[in-house]
Amino acid sequence: MRVDIRGDGVAALTCSYLLQTSRCNTAIQRNTRPLLPALMVSASSQALFCDILNAADALSNLPRIETRVVKWGPSASTIALPHSAVVVSEELLQSRIAKLVRFDGGSDDSPDWAIISSRPLPDLPMEHSFGQRTATVVSVKLQSGSAPSTCWIESVDEGWLFLLPEGSGEGAKRKRGSAQPQGWLMSVGGSVDSQLSVSEVVAAQITQLSESTREFSAHPRVAWPLAGSRWLACGTAALTFDPLCGDGTGHAIREAILAAAVLRAIQRGANVDELLNHYQARLVAGFKRHLSVCSQFYEAGGTGPWWHAAAEAIREGLAWCDHQLNNAGEFRYRLRGFDLERL
Repeated sequence: MRVDIRGDGVAALTCSYLLQTSRCNTAIQRNTRPLLPALMVSASSQALFCDILNAADALSNLPRIETRVVKWGPSASTIALPHSAVVVSEELLQSRIAKLVRFDGGSDDSPDWAIISSRPLPDLPMEHSFGQRTATVVSVKLQSGSAPSTCWIESVDEGWLFLLPEGSGEGAKRKRGSAQPQGWLMSVGGSVDSQLSVSEVVAAQITQLSESTREFSAHPRVAWPLAGSRWLACGTAALTFDPLCGDGTGHAIREAILAAAVLRAIQRGANVDELLNHYQARLVAGFKRHLSVCSQFYEAGGTGPWWHAAAEAIREGLAWCDHQLNNAGEFRYRLRGFDLERL
């Protein structure tokens, strides 16, 4: 089987690696896009990443987050909670997978299947968006006494703030000789300045903002359908998660595992329509779990119009997921390791 993969993110690279290990002929059509300077990868996603690469130390020696300081909701107290995550640049994360992937030149022949993790998708699927939120990311200098293993998250009147200590990799390195810690601030909702002006927790950690900012859409989105005639959508081409409860790296890896397993099952002669239906239903089920967690935070974050609109959009997303899952019927396959078996 020949599989063309379009994209250059974690999902595309993981798909290529898993298919190459099962002797599928793959070719990646790589694209260039701005990479995120810092990602927080949860303990479960770290374990999955290391398991795929068969390397227990694949994410070793990275900055760790051990405490999460939270002030969430009107008149809420500030609490410190234990956490377990690493901070890594998207560039470094991709490089850990890319060094194991063979980047073949491809062929003029049409592929048997395509995995698309970078839009546009074939057949002009519809994108369903649940909310209209924008995130602004800016590099900041932190107070000298800021704990390097702590992140901070705070809700304000018209959105929320998230502060993460500096990660690793190109574009996220502390200047040599600089004793002042640095980090990355994400502001969702209002402008950075307006959000910080009413912040009680996050603002107290910051001494200086960079003049350079980056903006991206921060509301959950899903393409539909997620599969078609000889193609599967994966990664951000399929689903985009709310950064409030994202762990997008973990979702991208899980989608890639399932996409590769579906194509291997097709190669073995399993029913294509059943497998595509299973693939779509599993991705929607994961998206619904994500929205359910988001719903709890948006319901509790504030009482003003911004929070009411965000919570209502998440409820619309949950209803959409329920509709799709009701139409999908019962699951007929399950993953055992990295392969699908019929129930």
